[in-house]
Amino acid sequence: MPVLNEPVHLGDLLKYEAPNLYSRDEVVVGAGQTLALGAVVGRVTATGEIVAIDPTASDGRETVAGVLIESVVVARGERRRSVIVSRHAIVFGGALVLPTSLTPEQTATALAQLAALGVLVRQFPHTADPDAQPVR
Repeated sequence: MPVLNEPVHLGDLLKYEAPNLYSRDEVVVGAGQTLALGAVVGRVTATGEIVAIDPTASDGRETVAGVLIESVVVARGERRRSVIVSRHAIVFGGALVLPTSLTPEQTATALAQLAALGVLVRQFPHTADPDAQPVR
């Protein structure tokens, strides 16, 4: 029987958020970005645009600003509005998307920065694969 791959949905990622959209912020995604739902993002200080986190940068993107709650593809030279969860929320760690180039220490720092924002990352015992990695 063929294997079916179901994409990650918002309900897979976001397990709790405060009422009245308190947990969410409207943001502008920087040009030339392809970000998945659950992407951990930073904010470029000079422009305020959201981009994938990069711990080696020194322009703001090295600090976590939140978690993207939709997939976004932005062409070069364009900008697009989107929404992040940036406070008082619980997300499933198995649905987070981090750059594959991060070291374990950089991943731990990013997760600690999320916790400092009030976005708690939880692993739930009912995951289908007990050997699954906590973040992608």
